[in-house]
Amino acid sequence: MYAIVKTGGKQYKVAAGDVISIEKLDAEIGAEVELPVICVVDGSAIEANPEKASETKVTAEILDQYKGKKQLVFKFKKRKGYKKLKGHRQQLTKVRITAVGSEKYEK
Repeated sequence: MYAIVKTGGKQYKVAAGDVISIEKLDAEIGAEVELPVICVVDGSAIEANPEKASETKVTAEILDQYKGKKQLVFKFKKRKGYKKLKGHRQQLTKVRITAVGSEKYEK
């Protein structure tokens, strides 16, 4: 069984026990959070209606809060002598999916 969750403007395919990095959530390390579900696949049945799929609970445990790798933004205009270099590091949260519906992750 797996689900498609939406957080931080992105969608992720998750199953119980998966560890993913998502955009920063305001919660402490070790806290349990619930992620919004938009699709659930359970063997042969697929629930793609977001209203019905949101009844399925996806819970996650926060493992870490950290910064991602530096992304460079380079602006350039040829033959004009215009160059700008800027860096950005996204704030990320590493989470472990503990349960998708009735399916639980065992350590």
